[in-house]
Amino acid sequence: MSTNQRLQPNEYAPYFERYTKLVPEGSITDILAQQSKQLSALLGPINEEQAEFRYAEGKWSIKEVLGHITDNERIWAYRLLRIARGDSLNYAGYDENQFVSAADFDRVPFHDLLDAFDAVRRATIHLLRGLSEEAWLRTGTLYDHPLTVRAAAAVIAGHEFHHCQVLKERYVPRLLVD
Repeated sequence: MSTNQRLQPNEYAPYFERYTKLVPEGSITDILAQQSKQLSALLGPINEEQAEFRYAEGKWSIKEVLGHITDNERIWAYRLLRIARGDSLNYAGYDENQFVSAADFDRVPFHDLLDAFDAVRRATIHLLRGLSEEAWLRTGTLYDHPLTVRAAAAVIAGHEFHHCQVLKERYVPRLLVD
């Protein structure tokens, strides 16, 4: 975080602890930049056919997981921007399955999805680097719970940690076996 202090539970809805607890201490912008490199290393070698792999019936393809990570970051960066700029709306959630279904990520070339993730991540990092210390502590509302800017940034990172772990455990090893 920008203040190098651990998040407090009153900075986000309890549901999001599943993501925030995955984020190590340190500069969130450095963590996000490192994640981007790790995701590229993990998914870069995957070809177009492999990117459509699903580890089980009804599960998302690798393309859909990557598209979801990117869409989720777009949404959280938007919330973060609005809160950082002093907007105190009560932000709504979204249906991740509806977004993935409507996006039809499997029709998009895999390298385009990788490029889109990289562009969104670079934009998020630039946004965060431009924030004042005061902005990092501003609070909005999500699901009728407080949400600080720094908690929103942590959710972005934690969400990616979560999905990368799923990719490492359930997708990539099965591609290497087949």
